[in-house]
Amino acid sequence: LKKHLQQLEEARKRDHVRLGRELGLFSTHEEIGAGMVVWHPKGAMLRHLIEEFEIQEHLRRGYSIVRGPEILKTSLWEKSGHFDNYRENMYFTEIDELSYGIKPMNCLSHMLIYKTGIKSYRDLPQRYFEMGVVHRHERSGVLHGLLRVREFTQDDAHILCTPDQLDAEIKGVLDLVQYMVTVFGFDYDLELSTRPEKSIGSDEDWERATNALQNAVDDLGLPCRLNEGDGAFYGPKIDVKLRDALDRSWQCATIQVDFTLPDRFDLHYVDRDGGRRRPVMIHRTILGSMERFIGVLIEQYAGAFPVWIAPVQAVVMTVTDRSIPHAEGVLRALTDAGVRAEADFRNEKLGLKVREAQLQKIPYMLIVGDKESDEGGVTPRLRTGKNLPFMSPEAFVERIQEESQQRRSSL
Repeated sequence: LKKHLQQLEEARKRDHVRLGRELGLFSTHEEIGAGMVVWHPKGAMLRHLIEEFEIQEHLRRGYSIVRGPEILKTSLWEKSGHFDNYRENMYFTEIDELSYGIKPMNCLSHMLIYKTGIKSYRDLPQRYFEMGVVHRHERSGVLHGLLRVREFTQDDAHILCTPDQLDAEIKGVLDLVQYMVTVFGFDYDLELSTRPEKSIGSDEDWERATNALQNAVDDLGLPCRLNEGDGAFYGPKIDVKLRDALDRSWQCATIQVDFTLPDRFDLHYVDRDGGRRRPVMIHRTILGSMERFIGVLIEQYAGAFPVWIAPVQAVVMTVTDRSIPHAEGVLRALTDAGVRAEADFRNEKLGLKVREAQLQKIPYMLIVGDKESDEGGVTPRLRTGKNLPFMSPEAFVERIQEESQQRRSSL
């Protein structure tokens, strides 16, 4: 009981809704609507840093960046099967007396990109990646902060490959998942979900897809729980459940194998013998919903983000007004070098400034007093309260750059 109560108290301290408000990351407003998030400057910077890092990693691994519209004709959703199997989670509108669906996922546009030209087996795999904004009609009773929203951005990708390439592509996605979640400091579990009662496609295709996922995790020696009947309506999936600092589980990444939609959209490639063959499609996200992932990340670090993704990495603070000219020069040197730095030159006691910066969980406070002004440097202080030796602004920039490159925490 004591341990349980301690965990509840720790969870309260890490609550992402409270921290999001106190740290100026995001807010929600009844005037806008339930399940919609407004990102403040620091929160938008945090998102940008995570998304930029992930985009670069995808480019490094052979993905192409694409983008599709947020509304598509309802007839297209009927063709895909979403209208029959997913429409209760969708929003619809009408334009020029035609019905349109606001996309809950990005796969349709990606298939249409694939169809714009003839593909040879030599062109495969095709890996299309999109930071796509989607909308899903979640019940109001389950909406909560960033963890369950109606508008969110997915790090969505679709891989179209030959059946022979399927195993390697699944393992490539699992490798990317492992790398990304480890960088952000999480452990994780895998869960294989099989065919649900409401689904499309043949028994043979479902068996092939399920075996492909199971064989990949078996070959890699990864433990994977079985979750009967909880796959997507078009294919089985592996869900990645992150474990946070309190050992809570959060579903973020997913890997789905789909033989059905390529058939419905008449996708094909020209094989070695000149014949037309169907590609296989992998639907996958790595961090999943950016909103949910950031909510989990806030709670994982209790808002004290590692330096490389901290919206503000350092605050330059003066002891007296005499030090302002030197402090302004320090601030310019930091920002010119790409350090995300702010100024606190207020005529307030240094202790108050330090306390406020600690409450904002800023990794570094750079103290500038008479000594620092005379000798042309700064005295850094960690948000933990530890003081570092006097150093030049250039030496501090090197420290920040090294710490950011290694993606480690200053704690």
